Amino acid sequence: MNFRTGEILYINKPYAMSSFQALAHIRFLLTRRMKYKVKVGHAGTLDPLATGVLILCTGKATKQIETLQAHTKEYVATLQLGASTPSHDMEHPVDEVFPTSQITRERVEALLASFVGDVVPQVPPVYSAVCVNGKRAYQLSRKGKDFEIQPKMVRIDEIELLHFDEEMMQMSIRVVCGKGTYIRSLARDIGEQLESGAYLTSLCRTRVGDVSIDNCITLEQFPHWLECQQIEG
Repeated sequence: MNFRTGEILYINKPYAMSSFQALAHIRFLLTRRMKYKVKVGHAGTLDPLATGVLILCTGKATKQIETLQAHTKEYVATLQLGASTPSHDMEHPVDEVFPTSQITRERVEALLASFVGDVVPQVPPVYSAVCVNGKRAYQLSRKGKDFEIQPKMVRIDEIELLHFDEEMMQMSIRVVCGKGTYIRSLARDIGEQLESGAYLTSLCRTRVGDVSIDNCITLEQFPHWLECQQIEG
């Protein structure tokens, strides 16, 4: 391997760590091993409370980031119905509850099919890295600022209902989608379309392009993996 000419690393990002923290940890380990500062970039971040496939590029391979970001992605998500949070996940506490007596498995399955499309409008979460007048949306939200985020056109190829618990009002879905799709926003929209609310209790990116989570290295495994590599440069 040659981290100057460029390598692509597939990391399984852990829960409660930002993608930038994971990147910094990998860069630290590479730099310590190589005795020079290794250039590392990411090909698409994950929310801190999400896990799964995080692609990192080193050296000249960072030129491939834009191409890698465009690859189709697959997620598995669990939603809690009947409530909402400001961030549409568990980063913030529940701020509103809704009725759920109208929600059935049949209604959920019919609704999910309506989200599949080549180009569909989606409003990103207010707690996201989307830029609004030169500022990150999450920065404005944390300061209590009022602002509006314009819808973005995204592609959703597949949505499959994996599990539905009518008693607990929880559901798990598999989503195959294009670049820029927010699964947190999808959860919010599912809740609204069910005349209720919804937020994510778990999210895992299981695939990017042809790279599955089974092909990824955990942060715990990375030091041993690195020691086993034949390195040039």
